[in-house]
Amino acid sequence: MSDNPMLPAILAAGLVGLGVAAAGGLIAYGLVDARTGDRVVTVRGLAERDAKSDLAVLPLRFTQSGDDLAAVQAAIDADVVKVRGFLSAQGFKPAEVDLGRLEVVDNFAREYGAQNVRARFILAQTLMVRSTDVDRVQTATRSLSDLVRQGVVLQDFRGASYIFTKLNDVRPAMIKEATASARSGAAQFAEDSGSRLGGIRSATQGSFEIQPRDPLSDGQGPDASVNKRLRVVTTVTYALK
Repeated sequence: MSDNPMLPAILAAGLVGLGVAAAGGLIAYGLVDARTGDRVVTVRGLAERDAKSDLAVLPLRFTQSGDDLAAVQAAIDADVVKVRGFLSAQGFKPAEVDLGRLEVVDNFAREYGAQNVRARFILAQTLMVRSTDVDRVQTATRSLSDLVRQGVVLQDFRGASYIFTKLNDVRPAMIKEATASARSGAAQFAEDSGSRLGGIRSATQGSFEIQPRDPLSDGQGPDASVNKRLRVVTTVTYALK
């Protein structure tokens, strides 16, 4: 055995060096695995379907004016009878028609006086139709000229509002459809990149949109359309192997 006093130190240093190299190799391998595990693809899935509104709300606001309050009140009461009779003839039940509040304007009580005022009192009354028979509401809306012929002055008429209330009934199926659409896109991406599709890392459901199915005329709101287009977009992140 050599008597060189430096030999143990050299051997110790060599062993340490080998240990550091081995540890470095393991760390590098671990980083590669971590990066491989972080390979993901984020895709969006879309689901759309058409639906018909199941609730209609039709406000009918009419007015009368004059200088004698009692006479104007009697005229508005007569209009209420005419409107109720019209709605009954259209097939609406009393429970589907609500009487709103009576609005009274006294032009002489206005702060800036009553110059150029044609009538002192203006009374307005609203009858609100709320029905699940949207076809009947559409038919009644087209027939409102009958009320005009009877002397009923409709004011600020903007038509009926048509609402789809059964979103919870179609939500599960649409989310499933949107998720399947997202998975199909992710699978295609994985195939194109030479990878295999893994499990879901995260997923978010966008808000449901209810829009008119067909374009509307200028000034019409989205509730003016009976036919709706339902839409949901899901965002899903998949792991890649």
